[in-house]
This record gives sequence, C-alpha cells and structure tokens, in this order.
Amino acid sequence: MRSNEIIKEIDNLGLSEKLILVEDIWDSIARSNSELPMPEWQKAELDKRYSDYKNKKLNLHDWEGVHDELRNKYK
Repeated sequence: MRSNEIIKEIDNLGLSEKLILVEDIWDSIARSNSELPMPEWQKAELDKRYSDYKNKKLNLHDWEGVHDELRNKYK
C-alpha cells in the first residue's frame, strides 16, 4: 500500500482510533530503536553533558522547584 493510500485510510478514522494508531506506531519505533544508529555528534554531546554533570558544572533543578516556579509565574 502506498503512503497516500494509507493517509486516506487514516483520514477515515475517528480521533480515538488515530491516537491509538499513533501510539502503536510509536511503540513499534521504540521496539526497533537498535536499528537507529546514534550520530557521533550526539554521542559527543551526551559525553560532554555527562562529564559536566559529574564535575558539577551544571545548574540542576529538581522537579518540585521547577513546578513551583512555573505555578507562581502563571497564576
């Protein structure tokens, strides 16, 4: 089936059916994540961030603090 035919079929679905389909597609992608290689630039960035974390070079915030700040900002 061609992608334009699939889109036409999707257009005929109700909203809840579309959401279920999106969830199923996402789950399928997650199961096959080993097929997606991580680019070198992304590995380097993760290594840098982890190193910064280990060397306490980051300003970290806990969820409660962020949550409180946002609640106060958008009262």
